[in-house]
Amino acid sequence: MSTRMTERQPRRWLVLVVLCLSALVLVVDNLVLTVAVPPLAQDLGASASDIQWILDSYILVFAGLLLTSGSLGDRFGRRRILIIGLALFGAASLLATYAGSPLELVVARVVMGVGGALIMPSTLSILITVFDEEERPKAMAAWSAVAIVGFVGGPILGGALIAWFWWGAVFLINVPIVVLAIIAAVVLMPESRGPWQKPDPLGAVLSVVGMTALVWTIIELPKHGLPVTSLVIAVVALVAFVIWESRVEHPMVPLKLFRSRNFSGGSLSLTLVQIGSGGLLLVVTQYLQFVLDYTPTEAGLAFVPMAIASLIFNGLGATLGQKLGNRWLVGLGMIVIAAAFVVLTFESGSFITMATAMFLIGAGGGLAGPAAINALMSTVPPEQAGVGSALNDTIQQMGAALGVAVLGSVLSAGFIAEMPAGSPTNISEAIAVPGLASVARTAFTSAMSTTFWICAAGVVVAAILAITVMRDKTKTEPTEDLIPA
Repeated sequence: MSTRMTERQPRRWLVLVVLCLSALVLVVDNLVLTVAVPPLAQDLGASASDIQWILDSYILVFAGLLLTSGSLGDRFGRRRILIIGLALFGAASLLATYAGSPLELVVARVVMGVGGALIMPSTLSILITVFDEEERPKAMAAWSAVAIVGFVGGPILGGALIAWFWWGAVFLINVPIVVLAIIAAVVLMPESRGPWQKPDPLGAVLSVVGMTALVWTIIELPKHGLPVTSLVIAVVALVAFVIWESRVEHPMVPLKLFRSRNFSGGSLSLTLVQIGSGGLLLVVTQYLQFVLDYTPTEAGLAFVPMAIASLIFNGLGATLGQKLGNRWLVGLGMIVIAAAFVVLTFESGSFITMATAMFLIGAGGGLAGPAAINALMSTVPPEQAGVGSALNDTIQQMGAALGVAVLGSVLSAGFIAEMPAGSPTNISEAIAVPGLASVARTAFTSAMSTTFWICAAGVVVAAILAITVMRDKTKTEPTEDLIPA
């Protein structure tokens, strides 16, 4: 029997704090690690290959297990899965803190990936079962704003921890946060689950293999070219997964959700926005550090206008969404994001230009993000909230990874085309060559401009798709919300 809430939970806003805290620890951890890489590599004697595995092992496990973990929450209890995930994440963080070799740190990161995959879908699925349709947009706006705060605060916090303590502190700080979240979850959070259904082990295996292979393909693409073997494995496993899920009596993932205009429109829009956002993170951080000579901490501070705008417009978007409808709010937010990318194409080291662009990114994301997620999740039955939120997380993960891979390749190609023949293909190496630094910075800035024009075009396409495909449920009949089979 579904445990859908018929009355408002008296502790729902305290529950939201726990959910935000749980999501925040994941966002911050991944970003502080990028700052910690140089000192931990030196201390552990890690090679370039070791560093790649330390960074990528978490992502591979996290993305591969998302769909499976979402279905586990629906079956065994979302609070239970959240607590297990937090416990795994906290224990692995403690192991990472005192890792004495690259292998030990990779093992810790793998376990952290398992914990993260259990945590993330649980937070959103619990949110949509605790809050009713009237309050859900506000709760979702707060939950979304936390990610932006973590995005900006992560590198700043990481830099401070390393300056005051040592690289292990970036993992150790997770432990007290996890302990607090577990205690609060036990005391404050209601349990919820869907009706029992037959397990789908083959679907779980196919999803893990397919998603892991796909993420590996995306990660390797800009570094070493297209890895054919992993791409074939990904395609075969995911096609088999779709065929199996469409025929099995009790599917792990209800593919019929994609017949909903709001689910499909919200999913596609989020994917395209995440591709642009992934490109933003990759390109701007390199530009700030290698072209403008910012430190990692200073580069993190450059994103503060984005965080401020996100906090403001997340709240504003929750109010406007009830008046304008989700699809128009998504479209408006994406147009604002596209305008930010256009502003970035004219970036020439000006603080005002960069701050304006970052503010617009935050404003557009604050308007579009929660509205798209709300539209997507409003179509998910409460008994399938876990796997629905896992689909949302997977979509965003794939979009961000594609953004880094595809736009990273575009940036790299543009940079190489602008550089003299035989020059290093990486800006970090090019600026170290005597007499080549100025040329490299100019080439990177030119390639960055081209990349952001592509980002702007992609987000405009996402806005058009959102307005065209999505529907405002308050103004349409239920049958109009379905895409013909």
